[in-house]
Amino acid sequence: MTVLKPPAAAVGGDRADTVLGRSYRSLSIGIVSVVLLIAFEATAVGTAMPVAARELHGVPLYAFAFSGFFTTSLLGMVLSGQWSDRRGPLAPLAWGMVAFAGGLLLCGTAGAMWVFVAGRAVQGLGGGLVIVALYVVVGRAYPERLRPAIMAAFAASWVVPSVVGPLASGAVTEHLGWRWVFLGIPPLVAFPLALALPRIRQRAAGPAETGPGDGDRSGSLDRRRIRLAFAVSLGAGLLQYAAQELRPLSLLPAALGAALLVPAALGLLPRGTLRAARGLPSVVLLRGLAAGSFIAAESFVPLMLVTQRGLSPTLAGFSLAAGGATWALGSWVQSRRRVMPYRERLMTLGMLLTATAITTAPGVLADSVPVWTVAVAWALGCFGMGLVISSSSVLLLQLSAPEEAGANSAALQISDALSNVLLLAAGGAAFAALGGGSTAHPTEDTAVTGSHPAAYLAVFLPMAGVALLGAWVTRRLRDSGAVTAGPAGR
Repeated sequence: MTVLKPPAAAVGGDRADTVLGRSYRSLSIGIVSVVLLIAFEATAVGTAMPVAARELHGVPLYAFAFSGFFTTSLLGMVLSGQWSDRRGPLAPLAWGMVAFAGGLLLCGTAGAMWVFVAGRAVQGLGGGLVIVALYVVVGRAYPERLRPAIMAAFAASWVVPSVVGPLASGAVTEHLGWRWVFLGIPPLVAFPLALALPRIRQRAAGPAETGPGDGDRSGSLDRRRIRLAFAVSLGAGLLQYAAQELRPLSLLPAALGAALLVPAALGLLPRGTLRAARGLPSVVLLRGLAAGSFIAAESFVPLMLVTQRGLSPTLAGFSLAAGGATWALGSWVQSRRRVMPYRERLMTLGMLLTATAITTAPGVLADSVPVWTVAVAWALGCFGMGLVISSSSVLLLQLSAPEEAGANSAALQISDALSNVLLLAAGGAAFAALGGGSTAHPTEDTAVTGSHPAAYLAVFLPMAGVALLGAWVTRRLRDSGAVTAGPAGR
């Protein structure tokens, strides 16, 4: 399958009217290259991180290298939504890529772990700016019939990095040093920017056109939403810290984090999100349920295969490798014109496949179940996720007024990111409470004795329940009234 070429039926018209036609070629290649760079970094950094932490004598700060990226990305998402709606996506995309590259340089040249963590935080801010700006570019620069195809291209751009990224990172770390995993990417940033920025300036620059009653939305940023973004980021960071430090004293930062995060998140998400109100709120909620349940479960699959069935880390990782291709396939399917009228049904199917995969995976805890069943189940689950994630992005843009695309795209990404961290924290706590973490390394003469099987079931079964809840939410994605929803956060 060609990575960037959408199916002809999805876009209609002649070749010049496709995402790779004359009118859109430079823009499409440029923005997909941005996603490709981010994907390579995301899949490669995990391989280099343990070596970096050890050399910088910063293993106690290891988790903060990940959480620092997450917390600042939340802030970047809200800033980008505000910036894009009021002044256009050109500046947040450009500055986001500059911050992303600057963070990589800071990581690659770090002489101490705290500098490395700071670099990851700068990366996260840049990544948050970029991802929301890209959604606004798609909403403004592409007609509605081409949006499913470009979303499918975004998904497809993760296929090669998901397979090659960890292997390439391992080879670079071993032969050139871990620093080059970070220093090798910034020089490549100039290529997508040179291709995409001129086209974005032509097609998507400036504030969005507003309706008669919308007032002037081209002025300064909404300070209230910026304060809420800071509160969400700080609250998420405190919750992650508390989850990593399972001590009685951790209850204090956990309570403070929840007190900051909950009201701030409610202020940034569309009104009615938590009660699955029809239309845009349910789209935003579904994104969080789908991403959070799947990613939380996936995080424990390699550990389960290594500690319970004795696979090497490489083989355990390869058991998930096919998922990148099937995820892209699911995204491609949703982009076909003939299935577009059935998008909600496709999303229901996607969530059911996701729930089935999560439920099936812990079957390998029984020695009689072959380990390859995990690979098959996860490939089907990733196909379902491809249907759901790309479709939720398309629906969000359909349900958003042009001047609200940035704020609503930010809400979608916040739902995704917050559910990831909250469900991962909940799953990790359940895993530890039921005997997780007792991982003996297998030898040629001894069998594997890992964590108690109940610890894994305590992760996978609740996540399957969350995915089933998402299947119910897919029935509430269309608003029975007006097509366009009100602004996020009201």
